[in-house]
Amino acid sequence: MKRRSIRLLRSHLRRKRVLTLRARSFGFALEGCASLLTTQANARIHLLATFFVVACGAILGISRIEWALVFLAIGGVWMAEALNTGIEMLADELTLDRLPRIKFAKDVSAFGVLAAALAAAAVGLLVFVPHILALFRGG
Repeated sequence: MKRRSIRLLRSHLRRKRVLTLRARSFGFALEGCASLLTTQANARIHLLATFFVVACGAILGISRIEWALVFLAIGGVWMAEALNTGIEMLADELTLDRLPRIKFAKDVSAFGVLAAALAAAAVGLLVFVPHILALFRGG
């Protein structure tokens, strides 16, 4: 009986440790979000665009599948912006010299943000334009 109690206690402590580690990971991610928003003007623009798009979706009554597309597009832009910022910060920490490979890495990561933003704009047009046209047609 005592061995079983010890095994249960160890199992409980292991689960508690895993949950504690997961909570810490979420804490680090939230710190990253706060850092991104406080240091990057483009991230604040993305935040305003996110609120605007979500409000438009709610007002226009887009479908569940349209919401899924919109949120995937929003997530893609945020992910690209976060990765771009991380790459730029890491590169700047290594050196502020204008090295060709660091410039290449920064340019490629910036293109990732541009590509995500263009794809999100295309999703926005495909989702919202039909709803806006329907408003003008009276239906």
